[in-house]
Amino acid sequence: MTVSVSNRAKSHSLLVFFVLAYTFSWAVEIPLALRAQGLIDAPIPFALHYLAAYGPMLAAIIVTWFTEGRDGLRELFRRMRKWRVRPMWWLVAIAPLILYGLAAVALRAMQGQWPDAAALGQIDYMPNLGIGALFFWILTFGLGEETGWRGFALPQLQRGRSALSTTLILWALWALWHLPLFFYSYDLSVVPGLTIGLLAGAVTFTWLYNSTGGSILAVAVWHGAFDFTTGCTACKTSVTAAILSALVMVWAVVILFRPAMLSRAGKQVVEGIDA
Repeated sequence: MTVSVSNRAKSHSLLVFFVLAYTFSWAVEIPLALRAQGLIDAPIPFALHYLAAYGPMLAAIIVTWFTEGRDGLRELFRRMRKWRVRPMWWLVAIAPLILYGLAAVALRAMQGQWPDAAALGQIDYMPNLGIGALFFWILTFGLGEETGWRGFALPQLQRGRSALSTTLILWALWALWHLPLFFYSYDLSVVPGLTIGLLAGAVTFTWLYNSTGGSILAVAVWHGAFDFTTGCTACKTSVTAAILSALVMVWAVVILFRPAMLSRAGKQVVEGIDA
């Protein structure tokens, strides 16, 4: 029976992964959405929102365990902590912080005042975390999401597909994963901007993952740093966050000049698993 379940999971590993990723995350977010819409009055703390970030990670770990066993898990965990990459890629990984600094200087020159950097530590549903918010973002939506989207799904989807077509597929599924947030955390008016932003992010993450030889950690740091500079409570309507998001979109367009692989290092793929 165990062998039969394992074989079925292996032959449809990507489908199983996406179903589990949505199930785990939405199991947290749908009750929050129902409460926000007044459909239930259960005392559900909205801070549970951050647990939804681990849906893709849990899905990746479970499917990897069933399809590849301990060897597969060791390989996944190796990529989650892979820090030995060229120093330039760590500069790329912290680029959102650098871009935030440049945007702050530009605003200082144009408006005569600095953005309130202290506000970055105040995020929705949480006490003020200060600089700790950066590490909070990396450990939640950074590693939680990227272990699944880029660490598991991306290298499988890239088998037999170009990096660009893979990115577009993953972007659509990643965007849909955000759906419950529009009923308790986001406003529907941001759908167009968020959709374009997610596309730019998907392109950037594919490029960074392939370029670092499959470092989930590097992508998670970039993701967390971006959320830190754009996701604080006050950031959502700030000029600095808007500038930073626009710069990332331009960055993604530049990356697209290499549409086949999105990086000089070539595609990172997972062999031996039938998606």
